[in-house]
Amino acid sequence: MRVFSRFAASVLTVAFLFSFVGRVSAATTITMGTARSFAVLAGSGITNTGPTTITGDIGSYPTTTQTGFGSVTGNGTNHGGDSVTQGAKTDLVAAYNDAAGQGPTTPIVADLGGQTLVPGVYNSGSSIGLTGTVTLDGGGDPDAVFIFQAGSTLTTAGSSVVALTNGTQACNVFWQVGSSATLGTNSTFRGNIFALTSITLTTGATLQGRALARNGAVTMDSNTISVAYCTGEITPAFGSLASTNGAGPEKNIPWKLVAVSLFSVALVSTGLVIVKRKQKI
Repeated sequence: MRVFSRFAASVLTVAFLFSFVGRVSAATTITMGTARSFAVLAGSGITNTGPTTITGDIGSYPTTTQTGFGSVTGNGTNHGGDSVTQGAKTDLVAAYNDAAGQGPTTPIVADLGGQTLVPGVYNSGSSIGLTGTVTLDGGGDPDAVFIFQAGSTLTTAGSSVVALTNGTQACNVFWQVGSSATLGTNSTFRGNIFALTSITLTTGATLQGRALARNGAVTMDSNTISVAYCTGEITPAFGSLASTNGAGPEKNIPWKLVAVSLFSVALVSTGLVIVKRKQKI
């Protein structure tokens, strides 16, 4: 009986130890609040060069400057620095802190390129680099969450790829960056970037997710950026993305109505002058 008890205890111990093999730290999804509808959100302005397509809202606060938007097309609302943008910036801070605080974590000890990762929280005390392709394997779970924490920078090489497989959705991938993020030329990146400072998308880079910079600028160059929503998630009905001079979205002024109104005022004024002249005569 004593031998059996010892055997049973050994089996349970081995089973307990094996339950941790291949397991990484669990990650929970991050609520972005009103920042959820933004494809591009900045703190010190947005700059664009070349033909860029954006699907989702844009805005910047406290610096509202936007340059190079004559060649930006897409669907969404340009909030400039309005109250919606300001609320989204507040929610971005909360999302950033949530991502930074999740753990325990699995350490990132090398470039992500060539690796296949399972859902979890991955951390680098310094920078995160990507050369080549990293594959995020959801294991058949469409709700699988991946969180990457970089103590400083996130940098991807030219033509690098974040590939999703086995149910992984870009909406559930989060990159918390302690300083700035740079996406390499013609790279394909997926996930939501929360950068403390700035985000730069170099020529031809594609982002399926969000470029959300807390304090710095977002710089674009002939890019395609689209907000990532999860399957079954209610998505906003984006309108045509209007250009802005930095103060906020352009107003659609009804010039015809203005002209008719001015003409009517002129007629009334002329009539009053004629009546007064007749009364004097």
